[in-house]
Amino acid sequence: MSDPRPVLVVTSLYDPTADVVISELHDRSVPVVRFDSGDFPASLSVEAEITQDGMRGHLNTPSRTADLANVRALYYRRPTGFAFPHLDEQDARFAVTQARYGLGGVIASLPDCLYVNHPHRIGDAEFKPSGLAIAAHTGLRVPPTLITSNPDAAKAFIKRHGPVIYKPLHNPVYRVDDVSSVVKIAEVAAEDIDDRVAGTAHLFQKLVPKTADVRVTVIGPHTFCVRIDSDLLDWRTDYSRLSYAPVTAPAEVELALHTYMDHFGLLFGAFDFALDAQGRWWFLECNPSGQWYWLETETGLPMCAALADLLERKP
Repeated sequence: MSDPRPVLVVTSLYDPTADVVISELHDRSVPVVRFDSGDFPASLSVEAEITQDGMRGHLNTPSRTADLANVRALYYRRPTGFAFPHLDEQDARFAVTQARYGLGGVIASLPDCLYVNHPHRIGDAEFKPSGLAIAAHTGLRVPPTLITSNPDAAKAFIKRHGPVIYKPLHNPVYRVDDVSSVVKIAEVAAEDIDDRVAGTAHLFQKLVPKTADVRVTVIGPHTFCVRIDSDLLDWRTDYSRLSYAPVTAPAEVELALHTYMDHFGLLFGAFDFALDAQGRWWFLECNPSGQWYWLETETGLPMCAALADLLERKP
């Protein structure tokens, strides 16, 4: 008998990656309830009662209802933020906080639910300094990296390790001439550093003289590695100049990846590596909510099936 418990998919309305996973689950007759937490409370509602026996209640979308005590798995992708534009600033701030800790707390506390990934674990893993420190601890090669707000420290680091790149510690979306934009990774020289560095924290990292990049997508016990060839410092700036080939991770890298995942409590992770002329893999970062489906279309690697297996909780 098939398991009637649904998979919850938490993401924005436009998410092609979630679309293909949901389609795969539908083909397997796995029930799915999709919602964007940012739709709360306009078109999403929740009632959750917590007793000595645990949590019970329902989460309601315009077309589906999920029994909170009987959720099979939760796929947390990229929901939008809470918004209360009809309230003044102070009341909106209060309402957003209540929604985050109320609805967010319920979603994070579902009994016997498999999280891919748990939203709190995603939050932990998104801190780049933490990821770099744990990667080094697992034995992965990590380029010398400095996090600082001290201009003199930045200049000294660049002189000692140059060439050096600057990358944001987190990348919020900017709007430039009403077009979405992000701060790009770029090489930086000591003479580029001035007192503006003191305004906040910055990440500087020794540039790896790479011959290629490798994107590693870890889905449960499975590891999918794709070599990405280009002439770009950051391959994400122009996908039209990329070529792809499946590769196999060295055994020590594979082991370290799963140790990294276990540390953060992740079941999904998108890892970026730089490959140097000696064939060494240099860890750059792990995105616990990274994109992956375009690599399946480019290489044929069965990542969607692996993720659906995980969410279905296939033995």
